[in-house]
Amino acid sequence: MLTSLSYAELPILDWFQTLHNPVLDRLAVFLGAIAANGEVFILLTLLLLLYKPTRKAGIVCATAILFDVLSVNVTIKPLVARIRPYDINTAVTILGSAPHDFSFPSGHTGIAFAFATGASVMGKKAHTLAVAFAAIMALSRLYLYVHYPTDVLAGLIIGVCCGLLAVFLWKKRFDRGIMK
Repeated sequence: MLTSLSYAELPILDWFQTLHNPVLDRLAVFLGAIAANGEVFILLTLLLLLYKPTRKAGIVCATAILFDVLSVNVTIKPLVARIRPYDINTAVTILGSAPHDFSFPSGHTGIAFAFATGASVMGKKAHTLAVAFAAIMALSRLYLYVHYPTDVLAGLIIGVCCGLLAVFLWKKRFDRGIMK
């Protein structure tokens, strides 16, 4: 099933190829590099944990990231084992380093939206900035031809669900005064 869907999604990725220019190329490669193993989101979470006013948000974001990594990278990717689009369309030149794990779902997108959803506890402005960054991250995965649109959509959904679960679990504790 995923193979037929994979071929059906290639025209969307091919359209993204028409957008290539030096500025977007550098931006997309940079975004892929800073989040290859979730580094940027882990660093942001650690920064939130360091300061008392943002510590609760850091706890929520850390939990959301943990849930996302366990569900996406540890569980779903190995089970589905979907090959990447550049392995099907070998005519495409990959910018930056090509990922060597499986494609479904997008780990970059998942962790970005898990963090963004967790950051919602900091208020509307922080949440809006985090969601905007997550959306740019998601689009960069299509631009780089390393994920199919359904990989990115699944990563977004899983990331948001992991973030909502973390918010739900911690909010109860914060509201009861268990965590101050």
